[in-house]
Amino acid sequence: MSLINYLGASAIAVIEEMGTMALFLLRTFGWLFRPPVRIFQIIKQMHFVGFKSTFVVILTAAFTGMVLALQGYYSLRKFGSEALLGSAVALSMIRELGPVLASLMVTARAGSAMTAEIGIMRITEQIDALETMAINPLQYLITPKIVASLLCVPLLVAIFDVVGIGGGYLVGVKLLGVSGGSYWSSIESAVEWKDVYGGILKSISFGLIVSWVCCYKGFYTKMSAEGLGKATTQSVVLAAVLILVWDYFLTSILL
Repeated sequence: MSLINYLGASAIAVIEEMGTMALFLLRTFGWLFRPPVRIFQIIKQMHFVGFKSTFVVILTAAFTGMVLALQGYYSLRKFGSEALLGSAVALSMIRELGPVLASLMVTARAGSAMTAEIGIMRITEQIDALETMAINPLQYLITPKIVASLLCVPLLVAIFDVVGIGGGYLVGVKLLGVSGGSYWSSIESAVEWKDVYGGILKSISFGLIVSWVCCYKGFYTKMSAEGLGKATTQSVVLAAVLILVWDYFLTSILL
């Protein structure tokens, strides 16, 4: 019976946290459309989430594209289809690897910092001070981060796709000797609007997941240094898992 009680209590705790997370997101969106609009805070968060994540996204994209080209070339050569290397690289980047890997990089760099920043404000009672001054913390702290993520993650994914395709070109054409014309023509013939649309939709939803989970974990951090560390770890792991799970469901719908 103790095992059954434990499993039941764990299930109830998970369901309660899911409900709390849903209400947190709904309240945040409710404050999103109420004045005053925190333009300066949104720009500041866009600089933090977008601009400061650009380097790591470009670095990851370049080597991802190069690895894809290297692996794809030797796989396609077995069937005499080296000319299709460009389409293989481009479709892999645009459909899956671009949105997923760029979002994971943003989670690791910006998402963890969001959790730590909000968590420290909770521990040092700065959030309580905002409420005392009649400033809603959801509107002041959370909504700029969510808006910035919704705007910046798709842009970072676009950069990831372009750099990744360029990295594939360097390896496939310059290193392995694939025709440059066939590389670009295969991309032009294979990539369709639905592929680009699916990548944009994924990147927007992933940006929401990253900001939502990381802000939630920071906002409800336990009042201790240990609690802050656990919240930061949990936010990164949960956001990464949700990105991968949601990617599967979106892919199954968009195919």
